[in-house]
Amino acid sequence: MAQIPLVNTSGKKVKSLKVSGKIFGAKVNPSLVNQAVRVYLSNQRQASARTKSRGEVKVTKAKIWRQKGTGRARHGSRNAPIFVGGAKAHGPTGQQNFNLKLTRKMKRLSLFSALTQKLKDQEVIAVSGLDTQKPKTKIFAQIIQKLAPKAKNATLILAPKPPANIVTATKNLPRLSVTSADKLTTYQALSSHQLIFTEKSLKSLTDHYAG
Repeated sequence: MAQIPLVNTSGKKVKSLKVSGKIFGAKVNPSLVNQAVRVYLSNQRQASARTKSRGEVKVTKAKIWRQKGTGRARHGSRNAPIFVGGAKAHGPTGQQNFNLKLTRKMKRLSLFSALTQKLKDQEVIAVSGLDTQKPKTKIFAQIIQKLAPKAKNATLILAPKPPANIVTATKNLPRLSVTSADKLTTYQALSSHQLIFTEKSLKSLTDHYAG
């Protein structure tokens, strides 16, 4: 079993919560984590880059120079890739497929590795009392500042059906991203300087992966 500090909305530790050692006490596998991050980032790419082929470049149809007498190699079309203003040889088509896949087991193990490492680095906490707060962005901004005063950014992990007051109040906070426990990715876990769970989201995470 692993333990996560439980704090109140003022950032003061209340107690330690026992959590699944399968999730937060896993063996850290850096190569698998690296692969999971690479797959995630690759799947965000869009094939928007595209170049024109020889048939699409609009240039004069006239022969670039006469066939004989110049001492140079014979050429016809000016839209050949070797000429300035011509087509691009072997350029992107706009139909590239950047999608990569990980098996379900690899996804889970990479996430467990990331969460374990974050806990070792003391970048994981659980917070109580968010449900009772008013749905005000200012209030939640002050709470997040107390929970993660030194972090450049933070990720708040909620249960799959989060309270409306939390969702409403955290929409516009600039250095906070919000996700649910069942949708947390390895990339999100690693790119955030502070992971903030609620008690319900920890239970949801355990039920989803280790239940």
